[in-house]
Amino acid sequence: MADQVNSLEELGAAVTENVGGVQGAAEMTSIQREPVKDAQGRSYATGKRKDAVARVWIKPGSGKVVINGKDQDEYFARPVLQMILRQPFDVAGVSGQFDVMATVKGGGLSGQAGAVKHGISKALQLFDPSLRSALKAAGFLTRDSRVVERKKYGKAKARKSFQFSKR
Repeated sequence: MADQVNSLEELGAAVTENVGGVQGAAEMTSIQREPVKDAQGRSYATGKRKDAVARVWIKPGSGKVVINGKDQDEYFARPVLQMILRQPFDVAGVSGQFDVMATVKGGGLSGQAGAVKHGISKALQLFDPSLRSALKAAGFLTRDSRVVERKKYGKAKARKSFQFSKR
């Protein structure tokens, strides 16, 4: 019972000490993430969108993007898809500082571009954890869970019915 408080001054002093201790504990519990890199200095992440799955490796470089062995301009010919790939770098403020090597399977070109974007974002935050807040605020670390609805029996497509005939 040595921690007994006998006066208001002692109570005030004990409360301020305790608040300082709690604040120190809060600072200790904030997560300090470590960079995750392999032996070649690359970070790896998997990105997904619709039915597309992208395996993405990033490393410091000149900004070269290779997807399935082809240059980004060759693989994603539409400027909109190329813009989607640049978004994580623009948001993080590291444009032209990383080389990207990605393999993508499944889905169409739009889904594949979204999958590569998701993978780049995850790999960037693994490479440099300080970029996580900017990427998370932009929503690039969240997997877009929307997928194609399945076809139901008795329907032409997922929801479309066959033409109704009264007679």
